[in-house]
Amino acid sequence: MGKPAKLASLQRPLTHLSGEIPPELGNLDKLTELRLFNNQLTGAIPPELGNLSNLTDLVLSDNNLSGAIPPELGNLAYLNVLSLSGNQLTDEIPPELGNLANLIFLGIDGNQLTGDIPPELDNLASLIFLDLDGNQLTGDIPPELGNLANLWALHLHDNQLTGEMPPELGNLVNLVELRLNNNQLTGAIPPELGNLANLTDLDLSANQLTGAMPPELGNLSELEHLDLSSNQLTGAIPPELGNLANLHDLLLNDNQLTGEAPSELGDLANLCYLDLSGNQLTGEVPSDDSCKYSI
Repeated sequence: MGKPAKLASLQRPLTHLSGEIPPELGNLDKLTELRLFNNQLTGAIPPELGNLSNLTDLVLSDNNLSGAIPPELGNLAYLNVLSLSGNQLTDEIPPELGNLANLIFLGIDGNQLTGDIPPELDNLASLIFLDLDGNQLTGDIPPELGNLANLWALHLHDNQLTGEMPPELGNLVNLVELRLNNNQLTGAIPPELGNLANLTDLDLSANQLTGAMPPELGNLSELEHLDLSSNQLTGAIPPELGNLANLHDLLLNDNQLTGEAPSELGDLANLCYLDLSGNQLTGEVPSDDSCKYSI
């Protein structure tokens, strides 16, 4: 007697879709969700997907897709989620994506995208999550991104971005995560970042930032992770950092900081990782057997 059909289906080996995405999917004009993620799909994203006028979710992440992002995707007026991460997409981010007025999530990280970040993305008034990291993007961070008032997460790390951080990023008062590490950013850290009252994660490490740390960073009362390591920061560590009561990790190593480590750092009761090495600091830092300190 054969196995029950349900049991047999559970024992089949897992398979992944392969081949190219058929352009005929663009004929499914009533489709609201298209999820083809975590497969082995190859080839280009068909521009015909821009015909899916009722689509709210387009998730093609974690495949082997290549070629450019079709500008026709900017026609998807009802789209809430666009995830193309973890592919091999090339060329520039089409400015037409700025037409997606209802977009909440934009993830195109982990590709091979080049060129500038289009300032047209500031039209995405509903956007909560913007993830462009792990590409080869160049140019400045557009100050227009400071208009994304609902943004919770801005991930631009691991690119080749240059220029100074726009002070307009201080307008993103709902931001929880700001990750700009591993770029080629220059200039000072804008004191306006001290306006980001909801920020828990600030990572500006491995850039070419200069000047003093703004004492306004001490206003970030929700901050848990602060990484400014591997820059060219100078001057003293602001004692205002002692106000960061929720801070778990503080990495200021491999800069050109001088003076004594402020005693106020000893007030950080939740701090469990502190690295001040690779500077020109003097004095001592309180030690705790349960935490890791390095100076």
